[in-house]
Amino acid sequence: MITFILADLRRFWSGALAVAVLIALSVALSVTVTLQERAVRLGSARAAEKFDLLVGAAGSETQLALSAVFLQPAPLPLMDGAVLARLTSDPRVELAAPVGFGDSAYGHPIVGTTTGLISSLSPSLSQGAMFARLGEAVVGSDVALSAGAEIKPMHGTAETGGETHTTIAYKVSGRMAPTGTAWDRAILVPIRAVWQLHGMHGEDHHDHDGDEAGAHGAGSPEPDHQEDHEHEHGHVDADAPIDEHFDAQTPGVPAVLVKPKTIADAYRLRQEYRTGTTLGVFPAEVLTRLYATLGDVRSLLLAIALGTQAIVIAAIALVTIMHVGSRRRQIGALRALGTPVRSIVALVWGELFILFAAGIALGIAFGYLAALTISARLAASTAVRLPVGFTIGDLWLVGGFAAVAAIISIVPAISALRSSPAAALRA
Repeated sequence: MITFILADLRRFWSGALAVAVLIALSVALSVTVTLQERAVRLGSARAAEKFDLLVGAAGSETQLALSAVFLQPAPLPLMDGAVLARLTSDPRVELAAPVGFGDSAYGHPIVGTTTGLISSLSPSLSQGAMFARLGEAVVGSDVALSAGAEIKPMHGTAETGGETHTTIAYKVSGRMAPTGTAWDRAILVPIRAVWQLHGMHGEDHHDHDGDEAGAHGAGSPEPDHQEDHEHEHGHVDADAPIDEHFDAQTPGVPAVLVKPKTIADAYRLRQEYRTGTTLGVFPAEVLTRLYATLGDVRSLLLAIALGTQAIVIAAIALVTIMHVGSRRRQIGALRALGTPVRSIVALVWGELFILFAAGIALGIAFGYLAALTISARLAASTAVRLPVGFTIGDLWLVGGFAAVAAIISIVPAISALRSSPAAALRA
């Protein structure tokens, strides 16, 4: 029976190949959507798990999380530096690290922060040493700069027409171990170097909100503020030792990454800093809301994929019925020769089911490769590792495809028995 089916498929190989490819493409769409949605969800969750609590100025929770955790460029309002001072001295806080955005170099964001945050992200450096002076920098694992390399910061990015700062050039002192987060593409420098470079002083930082929101809010200043911004650049003593003590006169910051000592402390701190001027958020909660939106998109794409598969299956079933009709004489001859009905049904059903099975297998392979390609491109641009893989639950998806294929394949098989052997032979 199998030999007969394979011989028949070889006779009509071009049509069989076209059917298998159509099925493969429709299945690949569903597989790609399923795997990619899961990869984004898992990858972003793993990237955010290193950050327990974010405290920033009142505004958008989503934007605060995307900017601070995933380093997505966007202007953030500045929060009074006294908040940072309170957090660093709070007995409930294990680590409170400020972050300042806005500059870049070689296409990588420059982030002002502290040695504590770097140690939290990468407990041990893969190369070199932690920065100890204002003119030193630690680079992420994906930054192609070696120890001792010189980094000239640019305000904003080259794409937005940013200008290069001339008052300092950082030197790479070390490299972080891979973290699987967006920080693998970042260049980390002392936060005080960023403040001094942009002329920020604790006692008057409120007077420069327009400029500093751009300098530290992950975006360039508005064009009409560009000239003022240049005039407010300060001098940085690159050889000065770093100072990570923060008090009430500390300049404003767009966000503080907080690691509470206990879960209870985390919830208390979040509630305490959800005021009219500050905002406390759990990045995981923000991602959960984003996943809900992503889930809606996934459902829509899966519905489109299933609709496409239904159309493809209907078209294939019609073509197969026509194909069976053109072979009525062959089927009639088999029945006249005494071939059992079940054998004829198995013959027609098996031929179509093999095509479906081949198409499903190809579709799974195509979908997996497509998801790998998309994840690799996203990881290259964001540095967030997006794991692509199947789970036990995906067996239901494969089983569903196989069940539908088995049911659909019965229709042409039954249609092959509609006419009598004599009528088939006279046709």
